[in-house]
Amino acid sequence: MNGCSVIKVFNDMKACKAYTPEEVKKRKKAVLFCLREDKKTIILEEGKENLVGDVGDTINDPYLHFVKMLPGCDRCYALYDATYKTNESKKEDLVFIFWAPECAPLKNKMIYASSKDAIKKKLTGI
Repeated sequence: MNGCSVIKVFNDMKACKAYTPEEVKKRKKAVLFCLREDKKTIILEEGKENLVGDVGDTINDPYLHFVKMLPGCDRCYALYDATYKTNESKKEDLVFIFWAPECAPLKNKMIYASSKDAIKKKLTGI
């Protein structure tokens, strides 16, 4: 695992709270991670991050943007900063997602599945 960038992004997302509209627009809502071609290193997919939107923002719905980011027939890992409202308050949870669609090659799905535990161990609190 490329520990520096993956763990740094995770810690930044975990610690970052947005209170003002300007902070909301700058904060990362989602990132994608993939295996490097050598299938031994987990790396951040540069340019695959969702930085805008908040709950109730139907124009820039961050979840809809996140779903569009997911690769069609390829595997990846993702972190999504879910913001939602309950009857009592507004809540935020950082969600780890293992994306392996049916059309992805079986061998690659198995490699990603076996690597999932390694990334989860490094991302404390998932």
